[in-house]
Amino acid sequence: MNRMMFRKLLAGIMAFVLTLTVSGCGGVTRTDAPTSDGSLQRVLDAGRLVIGLDANYPPMGFTDEAGEIVGFDIDVAQEACRRLGIELVKKPIDWDTKEDDLNSGRIDCIWNGMSISPTRAESMELSEPYMKNELIFVVPENNSAQTPRDLSGMTVGVQSGSTTQEVLESSDLYASIHVVLFDDCLTLFQQLKAGNVDAVFVDSVVAYYFIYASEERLFVLDNSLSEERCAIGFRKGDRELRDRMQELLSEMKADGTLGEISTKWFGSDITLVRIP
Repeated sequence: MNRMMFRKLLAGIMAFVLTLTVSGCGGVTRTDAPTSDGSLQRVLDAGRLVIGLDANYPPMGFTDEAGEIVGFDIDVAQEACRRLGIELVKKPIDWDTKEDDLNSGRIDCIWNGMSISPTRAESMELSEPYMKNELIFVVPENNSAQTPRDLSGMTVGVQSGSTTQEVLESSDLYASIHVVLFDDCLTLFQQLKAGNVDAVFVDSVVAYYFIYASEERLFVLDNSLSEERCAIGFRKGDRELRDRMQELLSEMKADGTLGEISTKWFGSDITLVRIP
């Protein structure tokens, strides 16, 4: 074979390979490039992340005496925004309508110690769990109850629209107690201290904060009804924003920043964030 024939043969082979690369069966053009959902870029272009929260949910997110919204989740979100080079905007919302706020675009995510549930997993893009939580009963010193079953006939306060309400209503205990709904956890404990309810059913992270900060003696009953895990909720389809925030949480866990923030609010690192 002479040199000219070899060059023609090589050119033909290369053309054939190129055709296979850009075309599929039947001549249909193929592309394997991932499609961007634009969620991360929208936040970066806006220069801010708007988080929705119940501003009466200490120590995760609450309003302090100076009128500033502070808390564990606030500190973590602030650090995530710092690493992205954007501003954190804290927007108090009605917990009962949090999904509407998210889906309407008024907020970019729900970042407030939100418990994972099948309904939320279906309606949102959830981060991986970052904290474990138990659902427990708290009673004042003058209540002689020792276990949840001792609350039969008593009035129990619970936050409206929360997973604590869902768990309590589906429990065997529900039929034997009188349940009163309140808008937020701060009101729950105010009602408990005022004697308007006999017990409250709340997240353990909230309960232990109030017990530590309270001048009155409050007690946790033996045996929690359920164990939950907390996650950040993003709008359905906003996968890129969800994934980037997950990466930042893992980075903070790996470099010790997340542990420092947890120790500030809880006395130790109680976070569950996985390091890939």
